Amino acid sequence: MDEALLRSLTPSVIGVLVRRGADFAAAEDAVQDALVEAVRVWPADPPRDPKGWLVTVAWRRFLDATRADTARRRREDLVDEEPAPGPATGTDDTLQLYFLCAHPSLTPSSAVALTLRAVGGLTTRQIARAYLVPEATMAQRVSRAKRTVSGVRFDRPGDVGTVLRVLYLVFNEGYSGDVDLAAEAIRLTRRLAAGVDHPEVSGLLALMLLHHARRAGRTAPDGSLVPLAEQDRGLWDTEAIAEGVEILQAALARDRLGEFQAQAAIAALHADAPVAEETDWVQIVEWYDELARLTDSPVVRLNRAVAVGEADGPHAGLAALAELSDALPRYTAAAAYLHERAGDLTTAARLYAEAAHKAPNLAERDHLTRQAARLNAHRPR
Repeated sequence: MDEALLRSLTPSVIGVLVRRGADFAAAEDAVQDALVEAVRVWPADPPRDPKGWLVTVAWRRFLDATRADTARRRREDLVDEEPAPGPATGTDDTLQLYFLCAHPSLTPSSAVALTLRAVGGLTTRQIARAYLVPEATMAQRVSRAKRTVSGVRFDRPGDVGTVLRVLYLVFNEGYSGDVDLAAEAIRLTRRLAAGVDHPEVSGLLALMLLHHARRAGRTAPDGSLVPLAEQDRGLWDTEAIAEGVEILQAALARDRLGEFQAQAAIAALHADAPVAEETDWVQIVEWYDELARLTDSPVVRLNRAVAVGEADGPHAGLAALAELSDALPRYTAAAAYLHERAGDLTTAARLYAEAAHKAPNLAERDHLTRQAARLNAHRPR
């Protein structure tokens, strides 16, 4: 079985059923049934037209469900309109599914789950494993999301920004279990870029590639986090970096700057430095200024303060940090780092320990705890 082929066909087959009159939830269920049948039948009798086969089987599953559901008698007329088996239409509804799955009425977590299920072609079990939640919990999340968008039709343009944020959320989940969500997000963003001519779509794809390129250097053999400045840059994926930079340059040349392009530009400057000491921090601060102008995000200003500390010295960074709320995520960790750079090891050790208690995950907590222990070990008694 070619699992990648099945996953790539899933969104367009769902789209065909929706255009024929099925609501989204019923179409998605019917296509899942057709995929199960494909797994059973195709190894012994592969079809000449896989998409056409899936459309025919899924449509029949939908009609069977419609006949059995007396509460939906208004759809009985569809039974007489079943198209004859044959080659499927060349129309690709994948793009509309991106927008449907990122519908503003959905919560971010539901939008992510629905995108992975309908556009990504993942099973509920795979999504649940990736998010480390029980399969029943994920099934309820997907079902609620499908009900929410069931009445939404493909007759209005979607919001590209919302779709990009959903894909960015998928990418930031990283990977676990048998599904690599970072790689999956890159795959889905590539498909979106093929159908949408928008510089921010290119910006997000470039950002993902540039971040993903550093993946092999982010953790030590024992699983501990390795800070960017200490990573072995020989482990970075130079092909992914080159592709990301090329995509970014083409997007920036269109002179329609957006936040994902600005973030990608910062990532590209990090990737461009052969060693950490040669990082162009002055230019990174300038890009953070652009990003802050575009987003007015406190988190962006926090990251900018750290960059200022590298470009203009730790005291300048602490001054920039003092303008922000200490309730921001990772504020304490940033303050600890800047105090260490300024030579105040006692304060830095205390702040590292405090930041460890606030860490959002175990790997980050362990890293900050080790930083505190390292400084305490070197403090004069």
